[in-house]
Amino acid sequence: MAVTIEKITADEELREVSVLAEKIWHECFVGIISEAQIDYMVGKFQSYNAMKEQISDQGYSYYAVRDNGDICGYIGMKPEEGSRFFLSKLYLRKDKRNKGIASQMLEKVIAEAKAAGKSSVYLTVNKHNRHSIDVYIKKGFRMISDAVTDIGGGFVMDDYIMEYYL
Repeated sequence: MAVTIEKITADEELREVSVLAEKIWHECFVGIISEAQIDYMVGKFQSYNAMKEQISDQGYSYYAVRDNGDICGYIGMKPEEGSRFFLSKLYLRKDKRNKGIASQMLEKVIAEAKAAGKSSVYLTVNKHNRHSIDVYIKKGFRMISDAVTDIGGGFVMDDYIMEYYL
């Protein structure tokens, strides 16, 4: 298995990731949030236009994850003011899970946070996404808070905020 995690620099790579995002979201979030909310959130946060704006206007970096050249995951992250680094997106196709790829993805995030001079990485995770919560706890993240965020369209994100200290 040859896993690569490379920063997205070309428009066509970002388009490829946005197509993958829609697939992964429809794999992962069925049963956690409604199909309507999945579609809304993909459009608002995971679409090509949303990601392009996050890169150009909000300081995000996106990384494509490939296994033997096959795109199978992606990461979205950004340094924030102060000492924190925000892990916005870390998604991997179901067929690639439990192979150590997600651990490599998390190692990349931690390396980027350290390179940016930050002392912690934080993220939000849906309170009903038990699998992801368990993975983050196993990797050393701690729940520090929770938040219910109105995201428009009649939807809210009901999340835990988790943090990992470097």
